[in-house]
Amino acid sequence: MEAVFKSDRGKIRKLNEDSGGIFKNNHGVLAVVADGMGGHRAGDVASRMTVELIEEKWKNVTNVLRAGAAEEWLYEAIEEVNKTIYHYANQNPDCAGMGTTLVAAICTEDFISIANIGDSRGYVIDESRVLQMTEDDSFVNALVQSGEISREDAEHHPKKNLLLKALGTKGKADPAIKTIVPENDTVVLLCSDGLSNKVSEEEIKEILLQSVTLDEMAEDLIQLANEHGGEDNITLAAVKVSFDDEAGEPS
Repeated sequence: MEAVFKSDRGKIRKLNEDSGGIFKNNHGVLAVVADGMGGHRAGDVASRMTVELIEEKWKNVTNVLRAGAAEEWLYEAIEEVNKTIYHYANQNPDCAGMGTTLVAAICTEDFISIANIGDSRGYVIDESRVLQMTEDDSFVNALVQSGEISREDAEHHPKKNLLLKALGTKGKADPAIKTIVPENDTVVLLCSDGLSNKVSEEEIKEILLQSVTLDEMAEDLIQLANEHGGEDNITLAAVKVSFDDEAGEPS
């Protein structure tokens, strides 16, 4: 499977508080994007810790994960990370109140499982469509879901960045998880809101169809987000699920 991770500070922010990566083992590919928040430098601590913790857990997976087991693994891993981030913030005054979004995907030829908390997004893309697999855990999206405002109104709402859920909170994180069966050359795109707030689904599809490689697609998406303002950090992880690789050997 072809995979790429890229992160850009953007045009305005002095610090990149996003983290993420592509992590491979014998069972598949784990893609992760986390967008940190909190006091001075605390956001990058939260996002970096989250990615490092979930990467370490992925390295220690020994059993072959089927779809149901993958969802269970994601849920348990995210709950453990949430507890760790919360306790670390309580024990370190400089990090008090820190938190992070998280979107993570386990990608295999048989299934794709995507988990999220916060407003970092997961998309599944093929030649015919761009499908948003995640729902933002945000105040504005709750208004959209209840029918109080339209999706168009949500794009310019003054409380657009107000999150209802994030990692680093007391109690359960309770991430949302979905699983689909991929087609050949299905692309999984995970991104922070620095990308999704600036690049439309139609633009994502257009760039994907024009790009020869995932690396080119990633560069083009980040460039477009910056051209549209680049006010936030811009981070993405993408995986193309192809069936012509050697069985059991993620590339």
